Amino acid sequence: FPEMLSNPKLVLVQGTLNVVMKQNVTLSCLSEPGSPPVRYTLFKHNQQVSALNRSDLTPALFTLTISSASDVGEYKCKAEYNNSRGGKYSNSLNFTLIEPISKPVLSSPTSQAKKGQNVTLSCFSENGSLPITYLFFRGTQNISPQKTMQKREAAVIFLFINSLSDFGTYKCKANNSFPNNTKYSNGFNFTLAEERSHSQPLIISLGLILLLLIIGFALAIPFFIIPLYKASE
Repeated sequence: FPEMLSNPKLVLVQGTLNVVMKQNVTLSCLSEPGSPPVRYTLFKHNQQVSALNRSDLTPALFTLTISSASDVGEYKCKAEYNNSRGGKYSNSLNFTLIEPISKPVLSSPTSQAKKGQNVTLSCFSENGSLPITYLFFRGTQNISPQKTMQKREAAVIFLFINSLSDFGTYKCKANNSFPNNTKYSNGFNFTLAEERSHSQPLIISLGLILLLLIIGFALAIPFFIIPLYKASE
């Protein structure tokens, strides 16, 4: 009598669970103990993908090519004897498709700033598999710890404009688990806002007072100056 099959083990022997398009992966399925011959069937979401017969105790190897988004998801294998009903199912392996990120956009609510002002910068990649990690620079200098975003939202940092050197060119970079896929943003510069002089309001006030005096003098001529002039004749 054949030895009773155990639940087979499904193992990834080539590739990774985070896959990119057109990537090849190889899965190994083996039930031990068991008495050959054994039939191994690979399933994806309960749909049969492939089947192999093994006449010895070597594992069944299934090679897959990820050619579309429908090729990712949960895989299991089934081990059974050819002349028996039922069978035993393996653990599952879940493949996730990773996509490259798009070029991030660096922006700020304001483009003008002055010394002593707090400003914000945000960096956002619209496309790409999550999570996405962002890093901010001024020139070539890193100005913040990296920020890893688990949701499709921008990474934001807060800056204090303290000197003229803080008006340099800012950039950010973004990457995810897609291999060799670091992208850099556009450059962003704050322009120095013109600071109004403290004496400017005083000058404006004095000018208004002078203008009112001139208007008042002009209005007084018909009522006071001319009658006084006629009375003196």
